[in-house]
Amino acid sequence: MTAGWLRKIILVCASVAVTLPSFFCNSPDNKGQTVPDDEVHTSAWRNVYDTSAKYVGMDVCRGCHPGIYETYMQTGMGQSFGVATRAKSAADFSAAHALVYDTALDYYYKPYWADSVFYIMEYRLEGRDTVHKLVQRIDYVVGSGQHTNSHLFNNNGFVHQAPITFYTQKHKWDLAPGFEKGANTRFGRMIQLECMTCHNAYPDFVSNSENMYNKVQGGIDCERCHGPGSLHVYDRQNSKPVDTSAGPDYTIVNPRRLPVELQNNICQRCHLQGISVLNDGKTFYDFRPGMRLSEVMNVFMPEYEGAKDKMIMASHVERMKKSDCYVQSGKMSCITCHKPHVSVKFTPRAQYLTACQGCHSGQKGQTACKEPMATRATVKDDCVTCHMPRNGSIDIPHVAVTDHYIRRKPVDDTTVSKITAFLGMKCYNNDKPDAITVARSYMEFYERYAPSKGLLDSALLYLGRAGNEEATRKQNRDYIRAYYLQNAYDKVTGYAPAMQPGTITDAWTAYRIGESYFQTGQAANALPWYLRATELRKYAPDFQNKYGTCLLALDRLAEAQTVFEFVLSMSPGHVSANTNIGYIYMQTGKGTMAYDHLMRAYHSDPDYEQNLINLAVWHYSNKQYDKAKKRLEHLLKKHPENEKARAMLLDLEGM
Repeated sequence: MTAGWLRKIILVCASVAVTLPSFFCNSPDNKGQTVPDDEVHTSAWRNVYDTSAKYVGMDVCRGCHPGIYETYMQTGMGQSFGVATRAKSAADFSAAHALVYDTALDYYYKPYWADSVFYIMEYRLEGRDTVHKLVQRIDYVVGSGQHTNSHLFNNNGFVHQAPITFYTQKHKWDLAPGFEKGANTRFGRMIQLECMTCHNAYPDFVSNSENMYNKVQGGIDCERCHGPGSLHVYDRQNSKPVDTSAGPDYTIVNPRRLPVELQNNICQRCHLQGISVLNDGKTFYDFRPGMRLSEVMNVFMPEYEGAKDKMIMASHVERMKKSDCYVQSGKMSCITCHKPHVSVKFTPRAQYLTACQGCHSGQKGQTACKEPMATRATVKDDCVTCHMPRNGSIDIPHVAVTDHYIRRKPVDDTTVSKITAFLGMKCYNNDKPDAITVARSYMEFYERYAPSKGLLDSALLYLGRAGNEEATRKQNRDYIRAYYLQNAYDKVTGYAPAMQPGTITDAWTAYRIGESYFQTGQAANALPWYLRATELRKYAPDFQNKYGTCLLALDRLAEAQTVFEFVLSMSPGHVSANTNIGYIYMQTGKGTMAYDHLMRAYHSDPDYEQNLINLAVWHYSNKQYDKAKKRLEHLLKKHPENEKARAMLLDLEGM
């Protein structure tokens, strides 16, 4: 019976998961543009397009601007990211607050300090018994603590997010945004460049990886708003002063001297977090202050009928641009009201009121408010309280933020509007995105948030609108992506004969072709495409694991083992790689080593289907029938649709 059970083992073939941030924000049409189209790719500011201009780091800026540095470091941007210390954390770790239970997946989470080290413990109970425990050290805290603290950890350079967040305003721990309602990826959410480069200064990223870093910085720094500083520093160090009272110092961008829309483009690089579609050949490093954001990326949001008053946390630019204050004035930017070098916590309220009075002043400089003084007195005659109320966001729970949609009679978060229809994807920083870019926005939205067939139909419709030869050639990877997401594997592999793996420069395209061959039972054809994906993304454990899985399917066990060992050298707890190498050891008669790896996989994920089957087989092979039965019962509790496990359990019960 043992041999029969071994033959029933199904190799782990789950698709590589794309783990992306769960929160995003948007911005509407660019109205009041003051930058002519022919100024794109040219600038008087020398550090915008000059590739010799390099980033020097915030400490260099501090040497000449200590006062600005000290106040800036107290802002939300300055405090956006840091090493996990007690001083950095705003969280409450008392027993009354520091416990989170995920009702969907049945895990408890407890954050705690051991001396000066921050840990999060995941555990599961059966009665009073702890049947699972996993402890993860936390290395970084994301967020200033004004709204939240989220938590990241670094294993061998690979940065991931932990599943719980402290929500400062509600003074409570809870599942992190996007981890709720059964979507808890536990300790598996990768922190990729899109996320890291908005919550932090530019990191030293390992380019042939998904989420590996040689070094991460400690907060958003000066050069994210002023551009790379090397030209500026060189001139100062070589006694080339500039009298800025007479004119700009063109060695470094001063946002206040930019046209209004370019000012806003700096802010909306991160305060316009929607579905970001990078232009071909661009990366999240490529935007510099003084550029239009559309030169690097186009940012889309889904539009819904009835969702006018739905608000995303980091939607400040989008909400502002809906306002008549912005539309009618033609001169409103973020720095009309904000001083980026000073924390909002220390900004006098009068500064915001003065900004309002700049356009809305009555006699003797008084605010031209039509409400009775008695009404105004209830809010201390404060424009912001009435016209920019603090409302809850729809993407981040337990958080209220100032709504930058300035209206005479705002709708507060107690009013429930009903979404009635999906209208499509809309680009909020470019009025005329090309058809391929729009198609990509539909596919991004499908993969990240809403796996609806209609989104892929729309993507294919837009791909069909790109008519010239170059666009058609570029579309191959997009058609491959769309058909792959439809599980139309035969259509994906139909593109492969006209392509050579070695000519592919996009790792995901190579992977999708390989996976499509694999899913249609053509492992030999899949192998070179998987290999190409690993050549382009050597330090992507999931790609490597799929390559090893394909080798395993071809019965090339020794080669597969070498690949899995490489995966485990990068990610020792990798569930699938441990499961697969455990299988290899079972096949080669190395039972002790097999059990060791299967238990490593179990420790990382006690509910992983294939590993539970492999453990049941191992227990059966070693005449531990009760333990084999227990593994299968647990598997069916978590995955009741697994008919193979049900059949195996019936075999056991019949013994």
